[in-house]
Parts: sequence; structure tokens; C-alpha cells
Amino acid sequence: MAQAHFTTDDFHSWKPLKTVDELCEKIAKYDSQADLNLIRRAYTFSEKHHEGQFRRSGEPYISHPLSVSGILADLRLDIETIVTGLLHDTVEDTTATLDDIKREFGETIATLVDGVTKINQMKFRNSVEKQGENIRKMIVAMGKDVRVVLVKLADRLHNMRTLHHMPYDKQSRIALETLEIYCPLAGRMGINTLKIELEDLCFRYYRPDVYYILVQQIKKSEAETNRYIEEVRKQIGEALGKTNLKHEVQGRSKHLWSIYKKMTSRDLDYEQVYDVLAFRVIVSSIPECYEALGYIHSIWKPVPGRFKDFIAMPKANNYQSLHTTVMGPGGERIEIQIRTQEMHLIAERGIAAHWKYKEKGNASSNKTEAQAQWLRELVQWHQNVRNPEEFLDTVKTDLFESEIYVFTPNGDVREFPEGATPLDFAYSIHSDLGNSCMGARVNGKMVPLKYRMQNGDTIEIVTSKTQSPSKDWLKFAVTSKAKSKIRQFVKEEQRKRSLILGKELVEKEFRKFGAAAAKHFQGDVFNQFLKDFGLHSMEEMFIRVGYGKLEPRNLVEKLLPNFNQQTEKTETQSFMDKVVKAAQTKIRKSKSLVSVDGMDDVLVHFAKCCSPIPGDSIVGFISRGRGVTLHRSDCKKAFELDQERKVEVQWTSKKAELGQERNVKLKVLSQDITGLLKMMSEAFAVHGINIESAQVRTTKDKKAICVFQISVRDAKQLSEAILGLQKIRGILGVERVMS
Repeated sequence: MAQAHFTTDDFHSWKPLKTVDELCEKIAKYDSQADLNLIRRAYTFSEKHHEGQFRRSGEPYISHPLSVSGILADLRLDIETIVTGLLHDTVEDTTATLDDIKREFGETIATLVDGVTKINQMKFRNSVEKQGENIRKMIVAMGKDVRVVLVKLADRLHNMRTLHHMPYDKQSRIALETLEIYCPLAGRMGINTLKIELEDLCFRYYRPDVYYILVQQIKKSEAETNRYIEEVRKQIGEALGKTNLKHEVQGRSKHLWSIYKKMTSRDLDYEQVYDVLAFRVIVSSIPECYEALGYIHSIWKPVPGRFKDFIAMPKANNYQSLHTTVMGPGGERIEIQIRTQEMHLIAERGIAAHWKYKEKGNASSNKTEAQAQWLRELVQWHQNVRNPEEFLDTVKTDLFESEIYVFTPNGDVREFPEGATPLDFAYSIHSDLGNSCMGARVNGKMVPLKYRMQNGDTIEIVTSKTQSPSKDWLKFAVTSKAKSKIRQFVKEEQRKRSLILGKELVEKEFRKFGAAAAKHFQGDVFNQFLKDFGLHSMEEMFIRVGYGKLEPRNLVEKLLPNFNQQTEKTETQSFMDKVVKAAQTKIRKSKSLVSVDGMDDVLVHFAKCCSPIPGDSIVGFISRGRGVTLHRSDCKKAFELDQERKVEVQWTSKKAELGQERNVKLKVLSQDITGLLKMMSEAFAVHGINIESAQVRTTKDKKAICVFQISVRDAKQLSEAILGLQKIRGILGVERVMS
């Protein structure tokens, strides 16, 4: 039946559980053999340890784990998973330990609880690093038992449902993290109902300005939309009613986030967005899916290029359906999905629809094993990617569902993210094939490595023995496997060059004092030197010198007997000496906002690609001849740099003076309204921000795109300005631009 499911503050209808009896009743409806005593024991344990704790809403904290378990029960999961939901915060937020959990509820549940527990004991340089390590821990735990992710998703869903109790800045941050990690994760697991609710909740808190405008626009046409849905359902029912097909027809409007993505990707207003209505036809068998498709195409013309057969080629999460877009009544574009009842169950509940457990949480279904294969690949990549920020970037890339389906020369199907290139294809087959890849034949024609593969392409890789990966390949590689292998090769080459350079520099430094370096690289004094500098071998010492992290003079001072500290300095000054001297000269003129490894007298440059400002999470990289270059922690170009050159950096407590303000770019999308530019200028002025330059252009659909270059003191001032802009009527979106 058609449903009017758009409201403002109560978009998703859900009823939180009040008692453990309600939870037990919910479980008993689908599992009459469930050990409900175990559920009650877990509830009592959790309630006791969370006693005296309250949520921001003022409710007792036990309401949260109870609600999480209710969501897991809605997915009809096993008892061990639901018990984990009740206990998931006890180790993290109370005095309970994993040993307590293991003793009371067994090793399996203790392992699951550990998998969903965040890492709080470690110290992190920034929030991005902390987020990366927590996601890494979750991914590793998921690889051992996929139920970990089901608990994490239920936990995140309830937190999103109650996010209105959090401060505004946290709402936005949590919503963005959910949108980048947990929504695509739910999609990968095939749990569509949960993914849709998460996406719309993220939309509500991440872009509230646009969200509520869109809700109001949809409400205006709600009655008309419902009438249209009923008309289409009736016509489909009449067409299939003339056959022997047992069928069910469902109609609905697409969810808010889906509509918003169409609007932004095509630069359209809501009234200009087509195919916002979707219908499902559920039949009994696969042959009947294709038969129903034929009948539907006989009453409405299909839109060319908008048919997808996910039955013949299922998505990575096991999703199967036929998708077609047709010109429905009144010339409206409508999307129709055709599937069996089993396909529908898997589409709605994903891996939870058929997840059964033997001992230790092993899946009993080969289908489920295949579906979780990508988890194991993520676990493998985490072993190769030590940097947490780089790992987080890898996960975000891998979580997005495959959109491109291409063929090998043998006719096998391979799946890739949108925008993937032949380079990704080559590395997906074998690392050596990727390393020697120089081009590809696509459908028989030669194409360059940066060619973006299209659905249905047949790819044949062309190799050369003289070819090798370069850093530039990272600009058009998309998949984690390709990026990881390219970085690994480039890093190894850099290490080799740094080893040779470091050895030359050290030998040259010793020769200045008439000594042979090799004679001093042995014995107790040398071993103590390595220990003092945290080095494990002579090779690592040379590499560190080559990178610029260790001065050859340090070796001479420590290892050369009777070294005279007052020896006249040589004409050739080391790299870091020059850096410090230049930095000290500059520091006398202006106070430094950044300290490097505890020092505040090192020459610092700000990367133009991301333009970090005080308050941003930052990382630093040693650059020969330029001191230390600062990047934002989430800057993609920072992931491409050699991580061996990374150094600890942080903002100092000093406040920026007038001459130290940093330039950033803001892109503002708005309606083309008279006087809006003036209001935007006033919003900047209110927050004490100067506009350095502005570029304004209008689009055919009466929108305006303004790119402002502004001077700001820090991230707080920038955030306040963005919030002020978002409150202006007619502003559709504000984002910080990175080059």
C-alpha cells in the first residue's frame, strides 16, 4: 500500500523498549527455543553495572543497551548477539571487565563484547587517528565474527535516533562519521531498512537546513503523490492479474537522502527531480521475475540505459533484483524493482536474513561466507596499512558498494567502485600484473591507465617488463588493493634511495674528521647509540639519515672518540641546521602557531592542497629544503606522502595575530535571490572575517554558486561563520573547498 511517511521531527516511527519482558516477548515470537533466562541475566548484569549512569536525555543508561537489543531482535538475530547488545557498553563505561563477561556468559559473548568496545586506553594525536584505530579494531573483530558489525550498527542506529539530545557540533560530527562509515557498512551487509533510516537521520543532523526545506516541499505534494502511487499500483496489478503470476505490488517515495543526492549530483531543484517514486513487484520464482518484466514493459516504455539485472549479476552484498525505469502514467519516470520473496527478505535484512550459527559464531551458509569475503580482504589490508588515517581512507573507499561490472577476456565478471580504472582491474587479478601494467584494451581498443571503466566493458591488460608503479598512479587508482600495492612499491623505492643517500652523507661526514665510518659501526658504543635513538639496525640508521630525521653530525659526536665539541663548523651545513637557522630568523619576526616534536623553532609551511588552520587536526611531513609541511589529517594528498617522513606536530596555545590569519575557500550553493550576496557578506563581517576574493556564477535553474576566499584565525571562527551562513534563507549548502 502507498504510505505517507514524511514528517518533520518524527520521521521514523519506532517504539523504544521499556522492560526486559518486552524484549523477551519480541524474541519468543521468532525463536520459541530461545534461552530467555540468559537474556534476563544479561539485562540484570548490565543494569547493575550501569546503575547511577544517565543518558543526555535524562533516562537511565540501561535504556540504551535495552533499545540496541530490541533492534537486534527486530532483525531476528540469535541469543548471543542480543546478549552482546545488552552488554556492549559495560566494559567500556563501567567497572566490568572482559574476564567478568567471560566468566558469566562464556568466551563467545566476551569476544563479541570486546569487538564492539572502543579503544579508550591509548593516547592519540588527533580524533582522526583515534577514529581510524577504533574502526580498525572493529574491522578485525568483524573478520572473526560478523555479528560484531550487527551490534555496532544497532548501537549506532539508536544513538542516531536520540541524537537530538547532543550539542549541535557533536550532532554534525557524529552524523558525518555515520554517513561515511556506518551507512555504507549497512549497505555492504545488505541491511537496507537500517541503511535507509541511518542515511535519513544523518541527513537531518548533518544538513538540517536543507533537510527541513526538502521535507516541507515533499509534504506539499504528499496527497497527490499518494494518489499517483495508488494509480500505478492498480495498473501494475491489472496487467499482472491477467496472468497466472502470484504477485505483490508495493509503492513508495524514495527516501530523503536518496532524493537529495539526485538533486545535488544533477544540480536540480526538487520539482525537477524525476524517478523519485519506486515500486516493487514480488513474485514466486526467478523465471517469473523476467516474465513480470515483460508485462511491465508492454504497458509502459522503458527508459533506455536504465535497466539493471542484479539477478544474473548480484551485488557484492548478495542483493538481487531486476531494476527498470519506465515512463509511467502522465509521462512520469518511475523505477520498478522485481524480485522473489527470498530476494526481498535479503534486500531488507541482508546478512541477518539467513545468518545461522554453529560453535564460535561460524556461518553455516556458503552464501553468507561469500558475502562476508570483503571483510576478510579488509582485515588483510589492515596488516599492510599501519597508518590509522590511511587505513580509515581505505575503509571508506572499500565500504562503498560496487557500481561497475566489467568482464575479463575469459568472460568472468568483476565488480568495481564507480570511477575505477584498468589499473584497479590489473591489481585485482595479481600484484605483478598491476606493477607492470602500461595500458589496457577495452572492447578491443587501447586506452590509457586513467580510463574510467564502464558497465559491460571487456578489459585486457597490456604489460611491459620495463614498467613500474609511480606516485602519479595514486591519482587515478580507486580500490584499496591498488592504492596499497602502489604505496608499498613507492615506499620501498624511497627507502632504497634513502638508504644509499644516508650512507653517502654519513661517510662524507666522518671523512671531514679524517675517520672511516665503517670502523665505528660496531661494538658496545655503537649498539648503545642505536638503542638511544630507537634504531634496530645500521640499515635503519642510514635510512633515517637519508630521510632527514637523523643528522650525520649526531653520529660523529657520539661515535668518534675525543670528538671536540668546539670544532670549527664546516662550510657545508646540514639540512636540518639550515632549516633551524631559517626558522629561527622567521620566528623572531612572528610567533609560531605550530610546534614540531616539542620544538617551536622549526620552519613550517602550510600545504596549499588543504590549507590547514588552527584547530584543524594536522599532520606534518619533513620536506627537503622546506622544513616541515603541514596537512590536514583528512587530506587525501597526505596519505600519498611517504609516512616515514611524518613528524609529530600540534598547534600551540598562541593565538593568531592579524598577520597570521590563514586563507581558506568556502563554496556556497544558494537560490539566485536578490540581496543574498549582501547578506552573506554581512554574515562574514559579523564574525570578524575579511573576504579576500569572491567568484559568483549562476546556473540555468536559478541557483547561485559562490566561492569565497576568506581570512580566518582558526577552525572555531570558521565553524561559526558556516553556521551563520546556513541560517540564511535561500542558502542550500556550505562546504570548505580543498584544492
